Amino acid sequence: MSLIPVTILTGFLGAGKTTLLKRILTEAHGQKIAVIENEFGEENIDNEILVNDTQENIIQMNNGCICCTIREDLRETLQLLATKKRKGLLDFERVVIETTGLADPGPVAQTFFMDEEIAEQYLLDSILTVVDAKHAQIQLDERQEARRQVGFADQIFISKAELVTEGEVQALMHRLRDMNPRAPQRAVHFGEVPISEVFDLRGFNLNAKLDIDPDFLKDEEAAHEHHNHDHEHGEHCDHPSHAPDHGQGHHHHHDDDVKSFVFRADKAFSPAKLEDFLGAVVNIYGPRMLRYKGVLYMEGTERKVIFQGVHQLMGSDLGPAWAEGEKKNSKMVFIGIDLPKDIFVQGLEQCLV
Repeated sequence: MSLIPVTILTGFLGAGKTTLLKRILTEAHGQKIAVIENEFGEENIDNEILVNDTQENIIQMNNGCICCTIREDLRETLQLLATKKRKGLLDFERVVIETTGLADPGPVAQTFFMDEEIAEQYLLDSILTVVDAKHAQIQLDERQEARRQVGFADQIFISKAELVTEGEVQALMHRLRDMNPRAPQRAVHFGEVPISEVFDLRGFNLNAKLDIDPDFLKDEEAAHEHHNHDHEHGEHCDHPSHAPDHGQGHHHHHDDDVKSFVFRADKAFSPAKLEDFLGAVVNIYGPRMLRYKGVLYMEGTERKVIFQGVHQLMGSDLGPAWAEGEKKNSKMVFIGIDLPKDIFVQGLEQCLV
């Protein structure tokens, strides 16, 4: 039986996760989706789009989707759904988990790697984060949960962009890109998103599929150029996001504790040294390391090594072979909370052959 793909939908309170979810659930895309809601508060899926309001925590919907609220723990709910699917009692092809607006999606993501029974049945596809253009700047200033949700994202959807100016949207996108250069951003109007941008994004895929390679590196290139361009301007540039913000003084944006940095090297890594070093940093900084990912040039193999992780969980896999004449090099991106970039860079440099 093939693995059931799972998408984690996160975003701060009121960002529009439920609007996006309703749109996904009611759109005639012909996919049967099971939704697990882990939301506290009033804003859950309205009963009007459900067939019936029963005490049962799994409800069948008009278009064949099913909706269920977590009464126990996520693991038990996933087990229950998988069992019912196996027995032919429920028919669904994928799962969407909507987290509470205050949640750190990390532990939810880790469930799919740490729990063997879950890992045998489900495949975590990606984390989608909805950011509310109108309130995001203040939420990002004041709430670490909101910053973490951005750091974890494989794809960022910006909602309510029509309520703010184009300049404000650009400033927000600039800020989000500094926090997480690997997640594409898209402004969405009332949750109208093509299904192709929601599902099968392969954000966690370590398989030797070529598609994670060029795109990932292309995003990095753009982000890297963007960073360079940023720093050349110095602090007197009039880039929108450098404008004083709400009277809080000069450009207080880039002080976010969730930041990203890219490491690149043309020399090969020594596998043993790199494993020791990454093991050590994950041990110390794991809780603050949100997402990290890389395509590595390793000594002793003709193939690329794809590596990535969430918090303390790290995995790697052999990717495609280096192409004829392709320049071998390593590129890694780390996204985390106040990570000591100099320690990482110095340590990684010492792992090169």
